[in-house]
Amino acid sequence: MKMNRSAWKKYALFIGTAEAVGALAGWLIRPGVAWYTQNAAKPPLSPPPAVFPIVWTLLYALMGIGAARVSLRENSRRQRRALRLWGLQLAFNFGWSLLFFLQRAYGFSFLWLTVLWVLILAMTLDFREVDAPAAWLQLPYILWVLFAGYLNFGVWMLSRA
Repeated sequence: MKMNRSAWKKYALFIGTAEAVGALAGWLIRPGVAWYTQNAAKPPLSPPPAVFPIVWTLLYALMGIGAARVSLRENSRRQRRALRLWGLQLAFNFGWSLLFFLQRAYGFSFLWLTVLWVLILAMTLDFREVDAPAAWLQLPYILWVLFAGYLNFGVWMLSRA
């Protein structure tokens, strides 16, 4: 893929958008993260708090790179659908943070996360049809959201006990 000025702008736009959504969510949920870190019962394998911003920064970058790659391909119905799914899953990603950390709605946030995972999978499958490397870049995201599902479910079950 040729990297002309227009391509760089698309990469900057998509990576910047994804990172901005993540940064806004992170800023908004700070009180909930502090409460979660200090008070929530967590399942085994819960990573230390410092891991989350590092992982999410990388995942948002990969999301943005994948979307930019798809956006630079020939305009098609599949490409437009893939980019709509990208935006929708990003919105669901943002919403999950608020539901889990601010509302502490662990059961509902687990259901929300399940829908998010399905959206990510659908987006990835559409990415694959448009640009296979863009799809492969989403694999860490798919796996991390599965792990997040385990953590969310564990917190939900432990908070009910």
